[in-house]
Amino acid sequence: MVVCTFYKFVRLEELPELQARLHRVGETLGLRGTVLIAAEGINGTLTGSRDSLKSFVRELNQHPAFKDLPVKYSTAAADNEVFHRLKIRIKREIVALGLPSVDPSARTGERVSAQRWNELIDDPEVLVIDTRNRYECDVGSFPGAVQPDTRSFREFPAFVQEHLDRTRYRAVAMFCTGGIRCEKASAYLLDQGFERVYQLDGGILKYFETVAPDANRWQGECFVFDQRVSVNDTLAEGKFAQCFACRRPLSADDQRHPDYEVGVCCPHCVSERPAAARAGFRERQRQILLAEQRGQKHIGAAMPHRAQ
Repeated sequence: MVVCTFYKFVRLEELPELQARLHRVGETLGLRGTVLIAAEGINGTLTGSRDSLKSFVRELNQHPAFKDLPVKYSTAAADNEVFHRLKIRIKREIVALGLPSVDPSARTGERVSAQRWNELIDDPEVLVIDTRNRYECDVGSFPGAVQPDTRSFREFPAFVQEHLDRTRYRAVAMFCTGGIRCEKASAYLLDQGFERVYQLDGGILKYFETVAPDANRWQGECFVFDQRVSVNDTLAEGKFAQCFACRRPLSADDQRHPDYEVGVCCPHCVSERPAAARAGFRERQRQILLAEQRGQKHIGAAMPHRAQ
């Protein structure tokens, strides 16, 4: 199974027509996944055969706004569907920061390659920030990176206002999964008066794709927003599972914990859910197992458990 990811900040119009066109093409090619479109651009993750995905990208390239659209490919295990259906959605933002005035299509931080990135994170005068949320950082990160401990990207501006002083931190380098959050985060920092702002070009996934194995500085795996849950530094499917109830990533130790029940709860959320909610999840998991016994696929199946 091949996974294709892409995004671009660019001003778009006639969104319903674009939505209908992309859905028609994606259905014809048998693709699954999610594509978000908004006035500020496009953001998508799709799965299918490599030929079908490349056909979809060629179709995108016919649109003047997407003729130079950067695309990244990776793989998933053969038995992992990654997505169950195709969704083309119109949103207010392709990555929600909650500040309409921030415009990454106008200006962003300086993009740096994987090779130069290693130099930046070694520079003691550069503040390195992981712009992802806390549950993503728990799976892996670059050594020494500041983690804002956010629950959603909308909390990033508050982190900046409370903890970053532009007179103290004149050089800031940021990274995220595929680069999209850094585009917006760097535009926001520039709006706040920060002078030297850098972003890892293509994000962590592009870093994995391009950096030499002996130069790879990443520690752990990288969380991804699909049923693979995580990928390793070769872009192959990782070892983390995901809790259906709270969506937190689960390590091997989490999955061996007595409070982990597949599809119901995990050590992180067992005390957060009332007994009635856990009973509902438990019944849902029973229906999933019954469907599997009948040779059917339950559309809302829980995120995969990784056998240890």
